[in-house]
Amino acid sequence: MSEGLAAVRAAAVGAAGRDRLDTRRKLQLALSAAWLFDGLLQYQPAMFSKSFPQMLAGSAAGNPAPVAAPIVWSATFIGHHLVISNGVFATIQVLLGLGIAWRPTVKAALAASVVWSAGVWWLGEGLGGILTGSLSPLAGAPGAVVLYALLAVLLWPADRHPAAPFVAARAVGTRVAQASWLILWGTMAVLALLSGIRAPGALSDSVLAMSHGQPGWLAWLDARFADALAGHGLAASIVLAVLLLAVAMGPWRAALTLTRAALVLAIALAMIFWLAEGTGGVLTGTATDPNTGPLLILIAVAFWPLRVSTAKEG
Repeated sequence: MSEGLAAVRAAAVGAAGRDRLDTRRKLQLALSAAWLFDGLLQYQPAMFSKSFPQMLAGSAAGNPAPVAAPIVWSATFIGHHLVISNGVFATIQVLLGLGIAWRPTVKAALAASVVWSAGVWWLGEGLGGILTGSLSPLAGAPGAVVLYALLAVLLWPADRHPAAPFVAARAVGTRVAQASWLILWGTMAVLALLSGIRAPGALSDSVLAMSHGQPGWLAWLDARFADALAGHGLAASIVLAVLLLAVAMGPWRAALTLTRAALVLAIALAMIFWLAEGTGGVLTGTATDPNTGPLLILIAVAFWPLRVSTAKEG
């Protein structure tokens, strides 16, 4: 009898653990909200105008021909079937958000979001501009949509490593998660040092460009930020690259204090990026997503060290 009661109690505790919103599930819901928001942005009137395919075609500039040609073809096709194409794009993103939010479909939706992100990263963002040599992390490199795919992998609802030290490692393991962090932030450090970014006015011009069409207060902030960077392209690029490298090494640190410091720096840089990006243009009526800032913050939270008592939650 006592063994039966113990089994019932254990089953109840397990069910309660599954129903509880642990950190990973909260991050999944945040990712779901991001997809839903993107879908709503895609329903904006400007997305049903010729400016949308023109924006897509613009991402081909500076890319190698094998990358650029499919982008131009896709933008042309969308321009010829604009209403249907954009309506489908918006609906897909809304469905991805709803699918991630609903537990029975979370795996299917996360998997679909990786496939969708890969296509949009190429045909919609020109691989985030990483091959052009002219797009810095302050302007959204390596592309927002690739971060959606990374979050889907890191937040996959599997516990292959239930005692992992942070949420991002529970499905893929500590080393794989650390490697993904290193590649992400290390890539941004390299992009910050490219010749097109080191030019005296490159960073300031990219920030100033993001201010166009923004509300007055945000345009003023971006303009002041651009003024501070003006003429300091090389110095600003070096400082930015050093900070990004410090962040990249964060999860590899044995000392929790250093790891947390690197993650705090990552969140601070993500907020600065978002300001420089003009909050992704979401206040202009022409944005398709909020750009990289908020997503980088979600990724940093997924790497925040867990307490021993919570590392084994459901």
